[in-house]
Amino acid sequence: MISVEEAAGYYSENDTAHGFDHVVRVWRLAMRIGKEEGADLEVLQAAALLHDVGRPAEQATGACHAEVSAAMAREILGARGIPAARIDAVADAIARHRYRGDLPPESLEARVLFDADKLDAIGALGVARAFAIAGAQRQHLWAEVPQEVAERRPEDGRNDLRNAEHTPVHEFRFKLARVRDRLFTRAGRALAAGRHRCMVAFFERLEREIEGDA
Repeated sequence: MISVEEAAGYYSENDTAHGFDHVVRVWRLAMRIGKEEGADLEVLQAAALLHDVGRPAEQATGACHAEVSAAMAREILGARGIPAARIDAVADAIARHRYRGDLPPESLEARVLFDADKLDAIGALGVARAFAIAGAQRQHLWAEVPQEVAERRPEDGRNDLRNAEHTPVHEFRFKLARVRDRLFTRAGRALAAGRHRCMVAFFERLEREIEGDA
């Protein structure tokens, strides 16, 4: 339906965490997981490569980037004469990939895309992305996270990445530490196990160093 090179033309750089390099990483993970799980790789490739194409609209207007990306994918693929049923499959997967979205992924392709996108948010890459965002927002490297914040669920309210009091530690406790339990595919969960251990070890070491290696 669409190649990596073609998809790149629909993206401008958004930010360090969500640029086209993120899209390519998600695509690679989706292809790996999709092969293991027996997904439709053509649908999956298009969904992975177009899943964040609407993110600038979210940053500019607050619109849900998953919904905008799904609508844009319909336009992009429709102009290529792709059969409607195939476009529907791609758009559905994109619309359901958001962590805090109201639409849980149902098709295998949607579940693979969800898992691939979330895997890029954890592990060493997840830590790097969390600190990149914190730096852009001029936030502190570390802060003690109140228990009521750590126990808050995503559905109780969005953690505000732009809040000056938010830190990568908040992001880890509020979201990243919970990602592995939200994945759908066997292959995705297997990859998440190692990435989760990496994050836990990092933030434990960070706290020890903050406290003078106590």
